[in-house]
Amino acid sequence: MNPVLSRRLCVAVVLSALLIMGWHGPIGQPADYHQFADTRAWLSLPHAADVLSNLGFLLVGLGGIGYMLGRETRLQRGDLGYGLFFLSLMLTAVGSAWYHLSPDNARLVGDRLPIALACAGLLGAVFCRCHEQLREWVVMGGLVIAAVLSVAWWRWTDLQGQGDLRPYLLLQLLPLVLIPLLQAGSGAGRTERQGFALAIACYVIAKVCELADHAILESLAVVSGHTLKHVFATAAAAVLVWVYASTSGEDS
Repeated sequence: MNPVLSRRLCVAVVLSALLIMGWHGPIGQPADYHQFADTRAWLSLPHAADVLSNLGFLLVGLGGIGYMLGRETRLQRGDLGYGLFFLSLMLTAVGSAWYHLSPDNARLVGDRLPIALACAGLLGAVFCRCHEQLREWVVMGGLVIAAVLSVAWWRWTDLQGQGDLRPYLLLQLLPLVLIPLLQAGSGAGRTERQGFALAIACYVIAKVCELADHAILESLAVVSGHTLKHVFATAAAAVLVWVYASTSGEDS
């Protein structure tokens, strides 16, 4: 894809998303959001499956950080974003496990903030690799601020009586469209593009499982949709670590 066309499409996607969200108005959290299907305990650990399934995020994040620190080649464009992504995976494991021990909106902040930072890190990594003329710390600083504000806005509006998830949802959804467009415009390699496509597919499946939490447990009996969400999201993150390890050093 022509780089100019890619940039224009990215701008169009962002503006369209902002207009649609503005027109739609506040998006509230479902009243039964904290009523997860699998409430079974294990060894006195409440909601054991939803808590323990976060271990995958910790292991994948550690793997990414370990590879980055152990790599012999110099730092590359995008490493700041990937580093934030790997670190945020580890924080997600802690925050999500803590939240699922006793789900409520206060604990949900500790779950959502690392996820927002992970999305910001990943988008920033790809953006900086595709636009080498931009200062990486400026791009990443702006995305980190956006991530923090998206969760802060939800929590502030929640305390006012109507939580608004629009900024948080945008930060999760936009990378699914923007990253393929950025890669197409920059001529990213086949491994990177296919790896991200597989990761996005796993993430979409994870979100579908999340929405079908109760239905999946009723159907399978042994595992809930939310636990499977953690599994597929971990798989998506693992693919991205593999992509990073496979593509880092190419320009060194």
